[in-house]
Amino acid sequence: MGKSEIYVTYGTNARQMVYRLLEELNIKQQITPAMRIGLKPNLVVAKKASEGATTSPELVEGIIEYFKANGFNNLAIMEGSWVGDNTKRAFKVCGYDELSKKYNVPLYDLKDDTYIERQVGDLKLKVCQKPLEVDFLINLPVLKAHCQTAVTCALKNLKGCIPDGEKRRFHSLGLHKPIGYLAKALPVQLIIVDAMCGDLTFEEGGNPVRMDRLIAGFDPVLIDTYGASLLGYSPDDIKYIGIAEKMGVGSTNLAVANIREYNTKEKNGGCFKASGRAKSLARNVVEDKACSACYGSLIHALQRLSENGSLVREKIYIGQGFCGQAKDGIGIGNCTKSFMKHVGGCPPSAKAIVDFLQNK
Repeated sequence: MGKSEIYVTYGTNARQMVYRLLEELNIKQQITPAMRIGLKPNLVVAKKASEGATTSPELVEGIIEYFKANGFNNLAIMEGSWVGDNTKRAFKVCGYDELSKKYNVPLYDLKDDTYIERQVGDLKLKVCQKPLEVDFLINLPVLKAHCQTAVTCALKNLKGCIPDGEKRRFHSLGLHKPIGYLAKALPVQLIIVDAMCGDLTFEEGGNPVRMDRLIAGFDPVLIDTYGASLLGYSPDDIKYIGIAEKMGVGSTNLAVANIREYNTKEKNGGCFKASGRAKSLARNVVEDKACSACYGSLIHALQRLSENGSLVREKIYIGQGFCGQAKDGIGIGNCTKSFMKHVGGCPPSAKAIVDFLQNK
């Protein structure tokens, strides 16, 4: 067992599958009953896991049951949804309120948390305090597409552990560099990827694809490299993976990785190619430091317009890079309020964007 190993199990029962993985990973030998264990799922939006955006509560329930059965009771679930969404609502909609009550595991909304500043290279990053206080942090991302970074998995999931203002700043810094650095500022002891059902078009769900597997390991760079390969990408296609490797977080060298597979009779295909639909829809979009929530709303709006045959051909501008600029094109979000034509909101809803573009 080591950082160069990847553990993959196949099937349809995430609760049972993760139990098997934790046994194979020999986690019981790495922790003590007194240790504080943090579970960090992906609850970026308030949508059920079946839509392909959020971490399955069945997976998290399996982890909780395993730890409690082995005498490890100091558990907590922590997350901060993306800018514009409500973590507490996500806890309820995604089934985490029920888990919390059933197993007496506290839920921490990191939007309410204080932060600590950590210097990494030439960046000073604000990281929420709760994840830094635990002794054993388990990162529980969903393997899915992302309309700005192509793929999101272990490294990008840590964005839920920073304040909303810092999330906006990450986008102003170009997103990839601070994501690569964040993994250095916030060490994770274990990654278990929910690859049961992921949206391979948008990060906020709605186009779920069954993959029926869980992926686990200790190296987030290697895990992301492997996950990207399943979706048809190399690490060079996802800039933050290489940046994290250069920061000493892990390795992209899949050639030397020991991939251990279990229950292969349940294996559902090998490579699930991302749709590339978001890139196609955004061909007239000019983006400069746009936050994910705002950009995601725009892509969903363009998808709806495409479906009803009213996709606009004009240039659409979005992002913090357009603050204070006056342009003749269409602006999306409060950052473009100086534009002659713009949709307000931080972020604006997809419906508001659709209504505006249809009636401009």
